[in-house]
Amino acid sequence: MREPDLRRTSTYPQVRFALPAEPPVDEFEVDDDALDEAINVALLAMQCGEILASREETLEFAFSGLVADKRWPPGLKHAKEPRSLREARLRPNGEGELWDAAANEELATLEKMGTIKLMALPSGSKAIPSKWVFKIKKDERGEVERLKARMVARGDRQRPGFDYTETFAPTPRPPALRATFAIAAIEDLELHSVDVTAAFLNGKLDEEIYMRLPEGMNSESVAKLQASIYGLKQSARQWLKKLHAILSSMGFDRIQVDQACWTYGKDETRIIVPTHIDDMTIAAKSLELVQWVKRELAKHVKIRDLGETKFLLGVEIIRDRERRAIGLTQRQYIDETLKMFGLESCLPVATPLDPHYKFSMNSTASAEDIALMAKVPFATLLGRWAYLCNWTRPDAQYACSLLARAQKDPKPEHWKALKHLSCYLAGTRDMMLVYAPDPNSTQLFTPYSDSDYAGDSDSAKSTSGMVMKMGTGAISWSSKLQPIVALSSTEAEYVAACQAGQEAVWVRQFLEAVGYDMSAPSTMYVDNKSAVCVARNPEHQTRMKHIDVRWHWLRECVEKGVFKIEHIPTDEMPADILTKALSRAKVETGRRMLGLVRTFAELLD
Repeated sequence: MREPDLRRTSTYPQVRFALPAEPPVDEFEVDDDALDEAINVALLAMQCGEILASREETLEFAFSGLVADKRWPPGLKHAKEPRSLREARLRPNGEGELWDAAANEELATLEKMGTIKLMALPSGSKAIPSKWVFKIKKDERGEVERLKARMVARGDRQRPGFDYTETFAPTPRPPALRATFAIAAIEDLELHSVDVTAAFLNGKLDEEIYMRLPEGMNSESVAKLQASIYGLKQSARQWLKKLHAILSSMGFDRIQVDQACWTYGKDETRIIVPTHIDDMTIAAKSLELVQWVKRELAKHVKIRDLGETKFLLGVEIIRDRERRAIGLTQRQYIDETLKMFGLESCLPVATPLDPHYKFSMNSTASAEDIALMAKVPFATLLGRWAYLCNWTRPDAQYACSLLARAQKDPKPEHWKALKHLSCYLAGTRDMMLVYAPDPNSTQLFTPYSDSDYAGDSDSAKSTSGMVMKMGTGAISWSSKLQPIVALSSTEAEYVAACQAGQEAVWVRQFLEAVGYDMSAPSTMYVDNKSAVCVARNPEHQTRMKHIDVRWHWLRECVEKGVFKIEHIPTDEMPADILTKALSRAKVETGRRMLGLVRTFAELLD
């Protein structure tokens, strides 16, 4: 196969290598002429200043002539990503050529955006190393969408005070994103996604940084960074400063309680834009407003228009416009995790934890147990499920929170409980968190608080559980061990309500920032009548006189009209599933109250 002559259009050292000659397989065909033409046309388009923004255009110019009919090499879907350029180019069945093309696409992007300037390293300066990072990008169905190669700086070799100072960059809280989805469902807003191409390359550096070139670039020169690049500690911060300047020029205001979210206008012109680094979600009343945002953004940065939001941060978004419902699910994430740990054939169970399971950290372990647990990926598997619970599965949050206490010194019984949780998630992988208008609620959002008195057998501390619902689904939830030992169930419930109140205040501030009138108090529901009385008035003084002053913040909020505290029966308490291990019937009821169902019809018909 002959190599296209890229040197005539690029001044950068090329990564392209002579690959081992292998015959094409039936499922994957390589067209030499189309490959030459596609790369040269792409580079010519870049030289002419043409912006190739859409996903289809990116695929077309990056991989035309390599993949016939957008088909990928066999096994690529489940293949491990290469760890080096050498490994990438030696992949069989034409996969090496795809990675090679992706690397050259990255070089062309760096050249077009003027990110690096090749030069000799000035005397007295130090250059940080760099490397290639390869990623298989997948869609919401887990199918290969594109291959991406990044030239990444080794930020771990940067020197504080010389190569960087401030590094903090905000990302939206999961409740902010879920609240945006809930608002979009309830108000039937348009919901679109935009990906900023090479976002970090748009940030401007305040420091002078030199970088050694990575594997495959045979040059004695170093690269002076003209702009931020992936891998630098400050890259995300510099990019978000640039993005904030762009959105501010368009008339957007930054939400102070979540500085990775921006809002524009109000009522019919309201636009909400939560942004996770380069993944921007646009929620607006009309398609015209969405298109206006995209056009204005495209004037400043190169974007890929992903159309309606279907996949974000590992979460699949399913929509039913007729029912005004949006569902969030992570089926693909669960399948990948089960396969990763060899649990794909596990038998489903009905509860996240065995209702009779008694957690303890004080049990002793034999030498055999210690040797066994040293080989078990306890923390890795728990971390995977913790991410899941943090986004779409509040029904398993208590189990994750409980098992997280054993991370430092897990015992075989903890590993058994974690596998039980895995079996539960395997059997409920099709569950989705549904947001839709709730005909039984008059509030924009509803806080719920509960506790399990002295549920921790080791410390006798209680567990606080809280849920914030918008419409039919939970937008925020938590299951945490209380910091104090409560002396009564009233005290435990009062402390839990105070913790729930803190989150409720944040939700009120967020909703007010996006244009809602939050002057009326929010009704918080608690299933302990005595705690309700204490929250309203300083009752039970003899039994509550020792309570730390900070917990009385809740009563102050009640007096100011921020909250109203009302009683609700335990059978109607959504937060109950976040405080203890429940039976099968109660788990099923709790899931439904949280908005977790398999189909929209289960909840809405």
